[in-house]
Amino acid sequence: MTAVSRALRLDHGIAANPKTTPLVLLLVVLTWLLGLPTASPALANGLAATPPMGWNSWNQVRCHDLTEDVVKHAADTLAETGLRDAGYQYVVVDDCWQAPARAADGSLRADPARFPHGIADLADYVHSRGLLFGIYAVPGSRTCAMANDAYPASGIGSLGHERQDAETFGRWGVDYLKYDWCNADTVDGLDRKAAFEKMRDELAALPRPIVYAISEYGVSSPWTWARPVANLWRTTYDLVPTWDSVLATIDRQAEVAVHSGTPGGWNDPDMLQVGNGTLTADESRAHFSVWAVLNAPLFAGTDPAKLSEEDLATLSNPEVIAIDQDFAGGQGRRLAAGPGYQVWGKPLSGGGFAVVLLNTGSTTATVSASIPGSWHVRDLWAHRDTGTDVTATLRPHQAALLKLTPR
Repeated sequence: MTAVSRALRLDHGIAANPKTTPLVLLLVVLTWLLGLPTASPALANGLAATPPMGWNSWNQVRCHDLTEDVVKHAADTLAETGLRDAGYQYVVVDDCWQAPARAADGSLRADPARFPHGIADLADYVHSRGLLFGIYAVPGSRTCAMANDAYPASGIGSLGHERQDAETFGRWGVDYLKYDWCNADTVDGLDRKAAFEKMRDELAALPRPIVYAISEYGVSSPWTWARPVANLWRTTYDLVPTWDSVLATIDRQAEVAVHSGTPGGWNDPDMLQVGNGTLTADESRAHFSVWAVLNAPLFAGTDPAKLSEEDLATLSNPEVIAIDQDFAGGQGRRLAAGPGYQVWGKPLSGGGFAVVLLNTGSTTATVSASIPGSWHVRDLWAHRDTGTDVTATLRPHQAALLKLTPR
């Protein structure tokens, strides 16, 4: 099936304005043409038709503070705050849930001190809250926490146990698997594509459908080969909760966006850092705005019970989430960039566009886009219609996310 391609012509300049110094006046002309090369077929498991959303334990508690109570608390809070109903369905237990060694029969076990009731019981609890359950594993012999967090374990990777681990996850009620590379090439001599395909095939043999997320940090350009292998694949190394990291990750996505394709296979610029580190409310909304236009998977990575009102409003904004979940033939592209600004945009299934105007500089700036046609413009953070001009005056590191619909 041929998707819709978007081409771009640009003309931009700088003008003076006493209210905003400097004023960035950006004229963006979008010409949408047919002809994007047909993407490889998506993984044929019928899952992740839209980008998955949920919560992951890693950014909140990392390794040694992970417990079943942390996971249950997150599940409870997702349900109670409305985040579950906003679309955050998956509760994913990241690295360090495992006992230090496998059982005598070679099966994985949960750490008995931190997960005394076991993983199947925890999955049942998550399911009872109207949510789906995810877990972490690796294709090699060592998990990332064993290498980076001195996690005292041995042999808990899936190497040589792929079928056994897949069947264990199926029995436990797992709905989502995060499969993390963790130096399996240098430690175990594995090939990325072959190793990820092996677990794909084991999951496909199960009676239980499991969303398959792979993470090798974009090293082997998985966007060029992973679409028939997994439902989502990481495009970068880990995102950390600083503006510099967010902006560097945004820049990285400009290289890979052209490889978006059919639903069921998604570029993943890593889990959300909204509410974490040094990110301000403006920076968190800018981060979330670009992830939405990228059709990125949205996984919160903080204690949902401790979110500020602003950050909870950011994560639960239904109009912004709708942009993320709307795929109309191609994920968002960076349409223009220069000192202090970026413009991102993507088509919407209703015939309009979503546009992010981003101030990357350190002073207030006005960013404008001129788009042929006649549009109703809605500011999705202000929740109000703003007329017909695609423009915003933005504080440093602030973004406007605008929805354009035909007049």
